[in-house]
Amino acid sequence: MRVVVEILTGTLFYIQVGNDATVADLKKEIEAQQKLPQDRLILFLSNKRSHLINEEGDGAALVDCGVQDGSHIYLFFDPVDNHDESTDHLVFTWPHSFLEQA
Repeated sequence: MRVVVEILTGTLFYIQVGNDATVADLKKEIEAQQKLPQDRLILFLSNKRSHLINEEGDGAALVDCGVQDGSHIYLFFDPVDNHDESTDHLVFTWPHSFLEQA
């Protein structure tokens, strides 16, 4: 399947993964193509039930997360480089156009 990924700067790129791909597979492809560390990627699916893809876990199949051929995925980047038991919280705002779709 081929999905479109959009970074908040507005940059779009396409990622090709197999129909049985997992969230981890998608992150690996993004890392290879965009040179972003996969452990810091936050993926949000834009569809009728827009939701955070990462909450399913990296082993989850993309199709089980609602991703299908042609899906639009927003890519956020976790600025925190330590994933220990930190009390840091990630805060971001939605693009105005995204809120109008909801």
